[in-house]
Amino acid sequence: MSQTIKTPNRTAPVIERVRLEPVKRNLIVSEKYYVSPNMLRIVVTGEELVGFNAPGADDNIKMIVPDEAGNMVMRSYTPRRYDASAGELEIDFALHLAGPATKWALDVEVGETAIVAGPRGSKRVSGDIDRWVMVGDETAIPAMARRLEAAEAGERITAVITIPSREDMQQIESAADVDYVCVYRDELGVGATDTASLIRQLEPMDIRAGVFVWLAAEGGVVRTLRTYLTDERGLDRRWIKASGYWVEGEADTTAKFD
Repeated sequence: MSQTIKTPNRTAPVIERVRLEPVKRNLIVSEKYYVSPNMLRIVVTGEELVGFNAPGADDNIKMIVPDEAGNMVMRSYTPRRYDASAGELEIDFALHLAGPATKWALDVEVGETAIVAGPRGSKRVSGDIDRWVMVGDETAIPAMARRLEAAEAGERITAVITIPSREDMQQIESAADVDYVCVYRDELGVGATDTASLIRQLEPMDIRAGVFVWLAAEGGVVRTLRTYLTDERGLDRRWIKASGYWVEGEADTTAKFD
């Protein structure tokens, strides 16, 4: 069992919320392809995309899609990449979530309309951080990838990623010193809500004040990991940013901890 490491007091990072003006945009699907067996990428374009802004790696937009009854509903997704010069926005859909947005992504064809709104806000983390530890499942890969791609040389990041299989690991370019730790659930015979495999990866890590931990996965998983870090490892909650991107058994539900 991991033991708490006593360290001198450190000034906790600041998580600043920046408000943005949410805009609803009617766009056109220009491309659709699989990034991995369980990740589908939709590329959208259109004149209304001008002015789109998502400065934070884990900003979220709303996809406005029809549900089974034909009513328009909103679902949250992280913009994977925005290329202003090309006028393109990429959005990745993890296919293990069988909701209306996933169905829309599977069914939509190139040339059809995509309705996107937001983001309405962005969160920026700053402070005296020695190293990042990012823990997420496949729904968090777009945000993790954006953070890694934006990182500068000299930054240290450990990325713990739990995914359905080895084939779902994506190549992510980063100037930072990145240590990848992958949990392939099919090889362990566990599901997306398993926490034991993630805790085993965290146990040997040096996690204390100075290490900022970013958590994004199923809500119950994030809650368990956050409790482990605070109660068993003694990490101050101010050094953790936790988000439940989805909740097992509940449609259109997220879990917030901050």
